[in-house]
Amino acid sequence: MIPLFPLNTVLFPDGRLSLQVFEVRYLDMIKRCIAESEEFGVVALAQGEEVRKPGQPEAIAPIGTLARIVDWTAPLPGLMHITCLGTQRFRVTAADQLKHGLWVGNIEHLPDDMTVPVPAEQQEVADALGSLIRSLQQRGVTAAQMPMGSPYRLDESGWVANRWCELLDLDLAQKQLLLAQDNPLLRLELVQDALADSGYLT
Repeated sequence: MIPLFPLNTVLFPDGRLSLQVFEVRYLDMIKRCIAESEEFGVVALAQGEEVRKPGQPEAIAPIGTLARIVDWTAPLPGLMHITCLGTQRFRVTAADQLKHGLWVGNIEHLPDDMTVPVPAEQQEVADALGSLIRSLQQRGVTAAQMPMGSPYRLDESGWVANRWCELLDLDLAQKQLLLAQDNPLLRLELVQDALADSGYLT
């Protein structure tokens, strides 16, 4: 079983996630993951809130992404800042919430996205992401501050789709559906529709 971290966000493979951790149930889990170089699972909250409240039930989404801690600080006792990188999608096959509130689960790994070039019909999606990255760089945003990590694989359908999934103002259910989509080309097409609806594409 692996520890699960339910959040009001969806982590995608190769995505960067920064978290402030202060609940005891997660502080202990994060410290253990750091000490043992282990990953934990990020899953979206289907019910409940990130900060546990007495009597409030929690439910988690069935598809999540493993997270590897790449940086951390502990500025105060009982507070940690961590930066994580999404690694691999998984499906929760069984989950249980322990007495102190930590979720743990059995998972099965889902296949990595096939490396598929961006089709001509979706090239505008990759071009828009490239323009955004250049704009941020020109404004002096450092690599550590960028919303996505390098290398910038603007020729890969899955990578481009995943970065837009993180950037777009979609609700949690929409992002969860995109994460669950196994075909990176179809995910990219869905992102293209969302970009067009948002006015990002002309």
